[in-house]
Amino acid sequence: MFTGIIEEKGTISSIKHSRASLKVIVNARLVTKDVKIGDSIAVNGVCLTVTAFTASQFIADVMPETFRSTTLAELKSGTVVNLERAMAANGRFGGHFVSGHIDRVGIIERVWSEVNARYVSIAINPEDLAYLVEKGSVTVDGTSLTIFSVTDKTFVIALIPETQLATSLGERKQGEAVNLEFDLLIKYLGRLLETSQIAQSKNQITKETLERYGF
Repeated sequence: MFTGIIEEKGTISSIKHSRASLKVIVNARLVTKDVKIGDSIAVNGVCLTVTAFTASQFIADVMPETFRSTTLAELKSGTVVNLERAMAANGRFGGHFVSGHIDRVGIIERVWSEVNARYVSIAINPEDLAYLVEKGSVTVDGTSLTIFSVTDKTFVIALIPETQLATSLGERKQGEAVNLEFDLLIKYLGRLLETSQIAQSKNQITKETLERYGF
């Protein structure tokens, strides 16, 4: 579990492809300080398991499906990435519940600035609207953010100067892809309501149900 509060910006050292595996090697300083084999680190919001590390790098295996369904496939040597270690049980909860499992890849449609704020508009699919509400939470490339506005085709996030400096989002441009994870609580609630409605429909007594049982 993560919080969406980015601890540091790292850079991709290399991505190694072989018949047996896909490995990503990330340059980092802070997140490697107390890391252990098997620990989880979110890379641009994608939860990865550390398989090897040094004081300045860590290596993680990536499943092919993760490459296909996230922006990891677009990373190359030198790319700046957002990094966060899994939340400690005694740590402060500064963002919102983030699982590290990407729901969708979004495309940046527009970027503009007003005074000290940087606004980013991201295209969405119609089926994603149920998970996005103004003033609600969303994770973009691993960063916990408040939704500024929502339309039927896009949603907008506003970046304060600190977020622009502390994450890679301050450097993102129109047309680039970003990893999106919707609010975990909204997803659970949506699933609960969906299953509840299905159960209710199955338990409804209809004319056909009565006839089926001989009434």
